[in-house]
Parts: sequence; structure tokens; C-alpha cells
Amino acid sequence: MSADNSQVDDVPNKDAELIPEQPMRIADLLVAYLEQMEIEYVFGIPGGAIEPLFNALARSGRRGGVRHILARHEAGAAFMADGYARETGKIGVCCSTSGPGATNLVTGVACAYDNNIPLLVITAQPALPNFGKHALQESACTGINTLGMLQHCTRYNSLVSHPQQFENKLITALQCATRAPMGPVHLSLPVDVFRSPCAHPAPSYDLQALIQPASPVDDEALATLLLMLARARNLVLLIGMGCGEAIGSILQFAELVGATVVTTPDGKGLVSPRHPLLRGVFGFAGHAAADAALRDKSVDMIIAIGTGMGEWNSGGWSDSLLNTRLVHIDDSEEHLALTPMARFHMRGRILSIFNRLVNHIHEAKQGGNYEYEQLRSVRKQHGAGWEPHTLLGAPDKYESNATPILPQRLMRELGRLFPPTTRFLADTGNSTAWAVHYLQPSLDRRIGERRLGGGGSARAPGRRKTDGGWLRVTMNFAPMGWAIGGAVGTAAANPKVPVVCITGDGSFLMNGQEISVAVAEKLTVIFVILNDQALGMVKHGQRLAGAEQIGCDLPPTDFAAMARAMGAAAHTIRAPQDLAQLDIGAICAHPGPTLLDVLIDRDEVPPMNVRMRVLAAEL
Repeated sequence: MSADNSQVDDVPNKDAELIPEQPMRIADLLVAYLEQMEIEYVFGIPGGAIEPLFNALARSGRRGGVRHILARHEAGAAFMADGYARETGKIGVCCSTSGPGATNLVTGVACAYDNNIPLLVITAQPALPNFGKHALQESACTGINTLGMLQHCTRYNSLVSHPQQFENKLITALQCATRAPMGPVHLSLPVDVFRSPCAHPAPSYDLQALIQPASPVDDEALATLLLMLARARNLVLLIGMGCGEAIGSILQFAELVGATVVTTPDGKGLVSPRHPLLRGVFGFAGHAAADAALRDKSVDMIIAIGTGMGEWNSGGWSDSLLNTRLVHIDDSEEHLALTPMARFHMRGRILSIFNRLVNHIHEAKQGGNYEYEQLRSVRKQHGAGWEPHTLLGAPDKYESNATPILPQRLMRELGRLFPPTTRFLADTGNSTAWAVHYLQPSLDRRIGERRLGGGGSARAPGRRKTDGGWLRVTMNFAPMGWAIGGAVGTAAANPKVPVVCITGDGSFLMNGQEISVAVAEKLTVIFVILNDQALGMVKHGQRLAGAEQIGCDLPPTDFAAMARAMGAAAHTIRAPQDLAQLDIGAICAHPGPTLLDVLIDRDEVPPMNVRMRVLAAEL
């Protein structure tokens, strides 16, 4: 072929729609299954080895199917898929080419693994005959083994070395992603396998039947739990992020038995801040009232639901929670294994368990055998008119007019300014601490408590029945910049609502390029930068511990100018009055991102006592 002809072949054909569709290949089959699951987007970055998948996505996009969203870094693509999964309840999908594309994915995949977020991760490989020959970006077992790297942060991980393996491995992977413990799964396909023709012209399997959450309830365990509840006099519920789909039934149960409610940091967004039974957040950046509720000696049962007992969710493994009063309910054996001191463990689908509990109590009331009345008689309610700011550690700073603006006041204004449909994502570090303790939406935002079973409607195949809540944070692995990509994925999943990303200047310098994706996709994301010219949690941690002040200072940076350079709208905020002058309605209606560069008081120490206590104990 001549050089001129080669160049012509590389030029996109303007009449592509007129060219008959090619026979279905493995890449098309993968996309067909994504269409079957009603997944709208695949987040990733193209490359030579994964080109067949992008060709299939282009064909799908032309017919109104799955569309590709181009990330700026593969870790950002994984974070976007994470945000998409939390918002929709579907599987998030991200992809990369071989070699460094795959290694760049690892941090985002590991974060999803440690937070039980279901992702389908697709990577590519050079053609099978070139394995072991130092092909460009080879990342199979004979190269830089990305399959081995992803082994420890995925629920299923496999190389598809033959076209006939593909469907079985894909179905197995999707089942592993969506069944407890949920998390990311990885398939790596050589380019020649991607290009291989299918033996049949359409998917062989109906995912509706194959990928549905099981609803097991151990009747014997349920009977034991009911007996324990009948004997309890003062009950506290600890609600974790895993309670999303069941939050309606859980809150109904709490109201029926008069239980005090506290949440983990990542469970905060599932409960209205004004729920009369709520005592706030327990754990990292939590509230004294929540800790006091667990330490109350009159409490004879603490039920932890849908939460692992990592450092931040357990208050640094606090003995106020991890004791013989604890009952642990979860769908993950991995989580239950972390509480050997608990009086009782119950594994099963949380929604099914609490539906059964609520039904039992209603039946007992109707039969005149209401054995839980003693629980209702001892509950302590704030009352219908209580305000969540009464839980806060520094209410005076929450109202302060000081300049530069205090982070506490910033959280107050964010909750007041944005509409009740807003999704807030708080990034790792100070952003999480300030948001967990101080951020409160201005309106009553109860989620499902009036509806048995959360009011779940019919879902698409592969979709978890879940609710991410109004605040989303990441626990455990906690990479900087997660919320930046996560906010983009959230906005892509639900463009009808504003999405607010609360992040730090260090995180934005690390992953802020993803704002360009929101510009390109015209997504309404408001990026709020806590600009203190430092890696804030590192700086304050060093000061509190009396350590050397090193590696934490950042130069003054005009983030508003950076945002404008990438095509976003931007404002610089120095005082509370600057926030009051913003036209929030226009910002939320703007088809594209807006950045708020907020110069906060550098000396305000975030509520990070749990972290400092654990670090001190490790010395």
C-alpha cells in the first residue's frame, strides 16, 4: 500500500453512517452487553491495543447506545466510573490501553475495591503472538504484569486469551462485581481477541436473570435477633454506607422501636440531618453527641449495619463501639470478620432483613403483642424543631464573618446556598473532615423513611438497588483527587442535579485536569477549592504531633485562572460576603463547570482527633 493510501485510510470517513455495519466482533459483543445493562457511558483513554473497543463504542454511540467519555488520566476515568456507580446503582465501566494505561488505573480501582463500589475494568494487551517479544506496552505475564498488579484490588481478574472464553468470563466477572462483597472486576483482552468475530450475532445470555442481588435471610438468625430485640431496653443503630438501598426500612425500624441513630462518616448522606432520632456522625470528624450515645451505659444493644470497621468508621477502633453490646448486620463476610467481639453477627441482604423486621413489628402490634414498647418508652428525641448545628463542635465559627473565610462558615454556606437535590462529594483530607462534621443541607432531606423497602422501583439489569445519599466520601484507601473525577461521573450519570465537589488545593493540583472533561461534556459541576496553600491534613497533623514541618506547603496558586484557562467559569472567594453575591441559580443552570477558589483561614484545624489518636498509638 502506498504512503498516500495509508494516509487516506487514517482519515475518518464522513459517510461512516452509510457504510454497512461489520460483522459482530468480541469488542461489539462487550458493548452489546453494556447496552443490555443500560449503561450509558464508558470512561477511559484510547490507545492502539484497545482501538477495537473504541471502534465498537463509536458504532454504539451512533445508534444511541453506550458512549465514551474521554478522561484526562486513567485514574480519573476510574474515579468517574466510581461516581457513576454510586449515583445510578449500575456498574461503573472504565477502560485503558495496555501498559501505562493499565497501571494508571490501579489507584482508582483500589479505591473502589476498598469501598465496595462495583466497576467493570477493561484493559487491553498486544496481540497474543507477540507476548514475550517486548511488544510496545506489553503488560501480560511476560511483560509488566498489570494483571498481577490488579489481582489484589479486584473481585475477579482474568486474561481473555481466546474468543470462546469471553462470554463466560464476562458473566462471571459481572456476577462477582454485583454480589457481596461488591467491588471492581477486571478483564484484559489482547487486541486480536477484541477483533475476533463472534460465533453468534447477539449476546447469548439475559443479564436480567443472571445479575440480580440475592435476598437471603437466615430464618434461625432472624429469630435470634428478634429475641434479642425483645429483651433490649435501649438501642442504638450505627448506619454505614452499605445501607443505601435499605435506608427506608432501617429508619422505619428505628422509629418503631425508638432507637437512637448515628451514622458512620460515609453513611452521613443517607439520613436527613433533621431526623429526630439522629445524634450525628460517629468516627472520623464525628460529633460528640454520637460518641456519647454509644458510650451511654444504659444502652444495652448497638446494631452496626452495612459498615466495615476500618479506622475512620470505627472511631479508631473505639471501645465505645467494639464491645459485647455490638450486633453486626452486613451482607459481607469480610466486614463481619472484623468484629469478633460482637455478641451476634447476621449476614444477608440488609434490605430483606429489615423488611422482615419491620413486618414482624407491625404484625406484633396488630396482634396486641407489641413487645418493643419498652424501647420506645426510653428513647430521647431532639424534638421536631431541633437544628443539626447543635451537634457541632464550634458553632461560633459556623456563624463567623471572619476574613479569610473559616472552613466551618464555608460548609454552612454551601449547605444553605445549593438546592436540596445537590450531590456533595468531599475529597480526601481536610475536605472530608470539614464536610463530615459541618456540612448540613438547608432543607429537610429525608431519604425513603416513609417507604417500606426504600420504595425501590424496577431496575435495569446489573443495577444495584441503592442510594448514594446527599454526601459521598471515600473511606479506607482514600486517594487524593477521588472526588474530582467522582463528581464528573456523578454529573454524567444525573445531569439534572447540581454536583458539588469539595476538594483541596493539593488534590486539585494532582487531579484537577478532569475539570476539562466537565467542560467538554457540559456538565454542571461546582468545584469548591479549599485553598490554604498547603496539604492541609499533613500540615495540621505534623503540628499536632510536634513533628517537623516538611513537605506540606504549596505556592500561592490562582485556581480561578486555571479553571478559566480550561474553559470553566470561576470565582475567587475571600469572605462570606463573596459567597452571598454569587448567583447560585445561574451557576446551577450553567451547562458546564464552575470553580470557586475559596481562600480559607490556613490556621483552622479540622476535626481530626480520631486520626491523631491512631497515629499516636502507632508510635
